[in-house]
Amino acid sequence: MKKIVFFALVAALALGGCKSKKQMAQSQYTSDPTEQSKVFTVPGDDEARKQQETVKEPETAAPAEPEKPIAVRKEQVSFTSQDDRTNNESNTFFVILGSFSNLNNAKNYREDLLNQGFTPIILHSETGYYRVCVNSYQNETDARSRVAQIRQTYPKYSDVWLLIKD
Repeated sequence: MKKIVFFALVAALALGGCKSKKQMAQSQYTSDPTEQSKVFTVPGDDEARKQQETVKEPETAAPAEPEKPIAVRKEQVSFTSQDDRTNNESNTFFVILGSFSNLNNAKNYREDLLNQGFTPIILHSETGYYRVCVNSYQNETDARSRVAQIRQTYPKYSDVWLLIKD
């Protein structure tokens, strides 16, 4: 008899314990998703309602996306080409689109940029990297405005940065 009562108790616990008792979290700020939204109408003058419906809210412009800060790095660089050296030696600020540890990769990237209308040069950094530069300037303001213009015109080059010749 004790065995039958014991097995009945175990069976009752097993069947009763399988039922999930989880409930969706309730908050005063959330509504029950199964509940349909309520629509209320206010009885009144149909003409006043029509006039009210035709009044449009002024459209507000979407907030402008905050500009991404321009990364700046100060390095000693040398030119890989004598022509590039004579044309850009007096400049201090260089707009960099790519950086490579392998010169052949930098040359291939330079060719891609030439096909897109840029006039890139390759700089060899003191860190050993080959920097692919698309513009150089004597004035930092001009260089920063070029970085902003590249970011706006060519979104795929949003990681463009500024190198300052040490």
